[in-house]
Amino acid sequence: MQEPSVLDFVKSKFKFWRSEKLELPPEVENLTEPESEPVPGRGRVPWRSLLAVVLALVGQRTFEPPSQNWMVGIGFYLMSAAFLIWAILRSEWNLSPIRAAEDRIDPQSVRLTALIPAGIFALAAFALFGGNLFNALNLALWILAIVFLFWAFWLRESNGGGTWTRLKKFLLKEPWQIRISRWDMLVIGAIILIVFFRIYQINGVPAEPFSDHAEKILDVYDVSMGQYHIFFPRNTGREGLQMYLTVVVAALFGTGLSFLSLKIGTVLCGLATLPYMYLLGKEIGNRKVGLIALLITGIAYWPNVISRIGLRFPLYPLFVAPVLYYLVRGLQRSRRNDFILAGFFLGLGLHGYSPYRIMPILVVFAIFLYLLHRQSAGNRKQIWGWLGLIVITSLFVFLPLLRYWLQDPDIFVYRAFSRLGSVEQALPGEWWQILLSNTWNALKMLNWSDGEIWVHSIPYRPALDLVSAGFFILGLILLLIRYLRERNWLDLFLIVSIPFLMLPSILSLAFPSENPAMNRAAGAIIPVFLVIALAVEGLLEGIQSAMTRNSGKYLAWGVAGILLVISASQNYALVFDQFARQFHLNSWNSSEMGQVIKQFEQTYGSADNAWIIPYPYWVDTRLPGVWAGIPNRDFAVWSDQLQETIPVPGVKLFIYNVDDTKDAELLKAYYPYGANSRFVSKTPNHDFMIFFVPGGQP
Repeated sequence: MQEPSVLDFVKSKFKFWRSEKLELPPEVENLTEPESEPVPGRGRVPWRSLLAVVLALVGQRTFEPPSQNWMVGIGFYLMSAAFLIWAILRSEWNLSPIRAAEDRIDPQSVRLTALIPAGIFALAAFALFGGNLFNALNLALWILAIVFLFWAFWLRESNGGGTWTRLKKFLLKEPWQIRISRWDMLVIGAIILIVFFRIYQINGVPAEPFSDHAEKILDVYDVSMGQYHIFFPRNTGREGLQMYLTVVVAALFGTGLSFLSLKIGTVLCGLATLPYMYLLGKEIGNRKVGLIALLITGIAYWPNVISRIGLRFPLYPLFVAPVLYYLVRGLQRSRRNDFILAGFFLGLGLHGYSPYRIMPILVVFAIFLYLLHRQSAGNRKQIWGWLGLIVITSLFVFLPLLRYWLQDPDIFVYRAFSRLGSVEQALPGEWWQILLSNTWNALKMLNWSDGEIWVHSIPYRPALDLVSAGFFILGLILLLIRYLRERNWLDLFLIVSIPFLMLPSILSLAFPSENPAMNRAAGAIIPVFLVIALAVEGLLEGIQSAMTRNSGKYLAWGVAGILLVISASQNYALVFDQFARQFHLNSWNSSEMGQVIKQFEQTYGSADNAWIIPYPYWVDTRLPGVWAGIPNRDFAVWSDQLQETIPVPGVKLFIYNVDDTKDAELLKAYYPYGANSRFVSKTPNHDFMIFFVPGGQP
């Protein structure tokens, strides 16, 4: 009788063995599976799964504008769900199994020689943060407190094979050997496509800034002038991470205090999120799930648009991703260090974007959800210590803002409460009715309508593209069925975390028209695209499992290619055609006004005698100065101030709205020798008037 191979032995130990689910030693991975008898039913096309996909895509197509029809769409989705359930029952379509939990006993050790100085440094930094300004001393004390805290609780890995160890061995090895596999080529190809989608036309999409950008530029200008605020109180208050990032970007890329500097910084934030999408996909599934999550998130319209705006929007998903990764990995593998890292990114994210403040609540919710399930049986005592590590680490990182919060609580919470309560305006109805309506509208944003805010979305269309939206619904069904079968906390958490991370948008009770908002719901990008990636990987793996080796592989690659082409082409059109065109038409052409002012300065040596007369719902008069290289000046001169410009000597330039006949008459009265001309904009209905006063004229 033939001895069983090592591969046969490994298979026998894992009920749900699949080639991509286990990381096997090289000597096992290189073994060739022996020929086996044909499996009954193998070789048949998994038509139920494919039909479920087609029906879902047809249903989703009816949700797309301009001819949306929810009744027809729901009908197709119901048929799709029926075929999906049939496919699941026939084992045609299953999700990648969740990694088996690892039980470790935490030694509960702490280095008091590091913890005591960590506490001392933290208290000293806390006291010195009282002026809402960073300086060399309080910044150094804060960093030292965090470093000593890590030293106090960090456990050394017993395997001795960490990333740094492997990198050191590679760098010291002679000669270097770099092997590129087919998998590596797939990853490289995905990265190239993603980078193209994220940086293509960055200078022109979107084309123009709006008032929020003027506020940001002024904050960045303050930093460049040495005002290192912890919290920036201008414009109802902002956390400072983007301001400091923009200063670094402006210096590195030589782009100055500009709209482009803001956009480069936020695009980099969007790109920095993607490695954690890969790691999360790999942790909850396998490396195929990780690659699919990386790719579809990288090319998708929703995360691409919010990264290009140049505001703090992508900072929300940027820190949701690592917190969820280290939290999930820590719970699945019982690793203390992961909880320390989860706490670090939890605290750091609070310096980014206000909607992220929901994350501490989500972390606590995740742990309690974990405790309610059998997977926590071996960790129910030590989980409280891990939660404590998350809390204390995040507090240390949050320390500067904590000091400001206690010092000026009204300013710190103003913006959030202006949306949640009646601080800025009274609620337009009963709070519970608005909450229910907002929740429903937010849940519909993925497949039906992403709201009416044109500055960061294409109004009234789904936040997801056709393919992603269809697989999102299928993925939810797959997760729900698996949860009912296996009761794994992670399946339920992925589903529930989506509306949870949308709460900053849902809780806009005072301004329900601002919900759904793709920026305030951006944290949901992480679980949404993980659900999609799980569903796509399950389909492709099911195709290969159901058919013979070659035919299954070719069909799976064909289906994957078709889905990618459909998704990429639509996302390209959404971002670089529809969104770009709509934004251009709706935003005011401050860049062209800035060019006129810049030309005036270059011709006459100064822009001091250039002004813009404000007009309702027109350009922000601070923005042309950004384009002209004068980011700290507001060019506004109001109607009642025009007379004050008469004694000013020299050539003068006034820009005003084409419909502003009142100020046109005033200018002509004050400067009878002045000359009017109309600047014809490249954008329809964006012309403006230029009134030029020659030098030496009264």
